[in-house]
Amino acid sequence: MSASRFLRACRRQPVDRTPVWFMRQAGRALPEYRRIRGEGSILESIRNPDTAAEITMQPVRRYGVDAAILFSDIVVPLAAIGFGVDITPGRGPVIERPFRSEADLARLRPLDAEADVPYVVETVQKLVGELGELGVPLIGFAGAPFTLASYLIEGGPTRDFVLTKALMHSDPGLWDRLLDALATLSLGFLSAQVAAGAAAVQLFDSWAGALAPADYRDRVLPHSRRVLEGMAGADVPRIHFGVGTAQLLELMASAGADVVGVDWRVPLGEARRRVGPERAVQGNLDPAACLAGWPVAERLTRRVLEEAGTEPGHVFNLGHGVLPETDPAVLERVVELVHTETAR
Repeated sequence: MSASRFLRACRRQPVDRTPVWFMRQAGRALPEYRRIRGEGSILESIRNPDTAAEITMQPVRRYGVDAAILFSDIVVPLAAIGFGVDITPGRGPVIERPFRSEADLARLRPLDAEADVPYVVETVQKLVGELGELGVPLIGFAGAPFTLASYLIEGGPTRDFVLTKALMHSDPGLWDRLLDALATLSLGFLSAQVAAGAAAVQLFDSWAGALAPADYRDRVLPHSRRVLEGMAGADVPRIHFGVGTAQLLELMASAGADVVGVDWRVPLGEARRRVGPERAVQGNLDPAACLAGWPVAERLTRRVLEEAGTEPGHVFNLGHGVLPETDPAVLERVVELVHTETAR
């Protein structure tokens, strides 16, 4: 597995061709995913190791990607410790009783993987064997403290993060205690996945782009750094990703990741400059390009490759997740194009 082009690219080592995987690749656009998922809760599918393993494998078979990402969700550990979380179709994570005060800290505790998420551990173990035969590494993941906090405080997805920012500014002591508890939770979740066999990890700080650099530096970065540096001894590549984070790339790079994920708003050449030569970059095709027909997707894929350059340390991905309306055939052709055009 050490010869995996994905793992080599994450470590900025030479590869025979640029590796590809897609965020939210485990489903959404695939008809076989919709058949197996049915109408039930996504959390129920995640709690079934056979189902979760099969969904994880589907895009590997369909697209020929160079890495698989575990079928799970960033709120799984929150649900597992009993905070009261569900994932509503068409909306996303919804919190039964949002975080409001010091008393709510008692509802957060460290993760006991064996007792709380045995199904995740079993899924990873199942996948490691099957993926190992293909030479494809498995990526484990967790939510970053800020993004998890935003769901807990807002009660669900939001566009403006008003309640989240209000707490951050009005009660920094409580804010830090909340993010510290969430960092412990995320670190435990990542550690459990790696112990079960995951070969890399990604920390999703999906909504960090809502923050000004000074606020990110002072109130968020220390907690993300604790998670990423806490995984340093695991000897697996660590990826750090957020959306709309052009103003934060330098700071995110300093949190301790080996790879910085870049959305479509920043050219990869500029992103490389900002994160520095000691880190790889991941991205960054606009997911909407895959809805515009193959000629557009082809042209924009080539542009990403051109901007990435030929220096080691590029993992091709979308700038965010696969959109549900995406034609899987377009993604198949994107993978083929990247592999063909970058063959060395």
